[in-house]
Amino acid sequence: MRGAPISITALSYWQSGRRRPERPDSLLALGHLEDVLDLPEGALSQLLGPPRPRGRGRVRPPTPQVQGAGRDNVRLAQLLAGVDTSSDTGLSRVSQQDRVEIGADGGTRRLRSRHTLRADRSGVDRWVLVYDTDAPGNPLPSVGMLRSCRLGRLIADPTSGILVAELLFPKPLRQGETLVLEYELLQDEAPYPALETSHFRRFRLPVREYSLEVRFDSRCLPARCERFSTPDLEQGTEIEVDEWGYAFATSRDFGPGIFGIRWEWVLS
Repeated sequence: MRGAPISITALSYWQSGRRRPERPDSLLALGHLEDVLDLPEGALSQLLGPPRPRGRGRVRPPTPQVQGAGRDNVRLAQLLAGVDTSSDTGLSRVSQQDRVEIGADGGTRRLRSRHTLRADRSGVDRWVLVYDTDAPGNPLPSVGMLRSCRLGRLIADPTSGILVAELLFPKPLRQGETLVLEYELLQDEAPYPALETSHFRRFRLPVREYSLEVRFDSRCLPARCERFSTPDLEQGTEIEVDEWGYAFATSRDFGPGIFGIRWEWVLS
């Protein structure tokens, strides 16, 4: 790239967080990427933070969940700087379950999430929630605590359509301890988000099992549904909507990557 060689594999590793650009030629390529993507100078390099410590016995600092969800990673990084992300890499994702409710007008009314988390080290005490409407200007939901958490700092940016919140555990976990966490995102009142055509989750770290359930109002059923995931987001697998209006998809040992369900509405 403009005299700075970079492979597709390296770009993929940078995006997923498995590696980061540190060598001089990699940092040069990062600057060229900013030009190609029409980003301000330093917009990508400022997300890197300090260089990783080297040598035996050094501890790698936690990586904020910049790739966790969202199209605007620069703005997301700015919002994440206002919360404590130090517990993120100390938690294994044993299972995650999302249930989405679509209203009669085709907009999202509620998202209920259940996470089973295991502490990989002692002292982890929170889950950082990142929600992106994927449509700036859409209303942001309220956050409700259902089990094993209370709300800490919450930063909402309606202009970018991104919400970041700390969900605090009842107490810091010991290494090996497991916690079941439940919360919901609720659209309290009109105006509701625009007509939805998909729901997906971006995983920066692997999850042992993920399940996604979308419930459609009987007055607004889709023409067809399919599940999709990386590496080929364009190639979906058709799934049924059952007689109660549910579409369901699941995956084991998934991530990093994107997993979701999308649908098509009946054209009038």
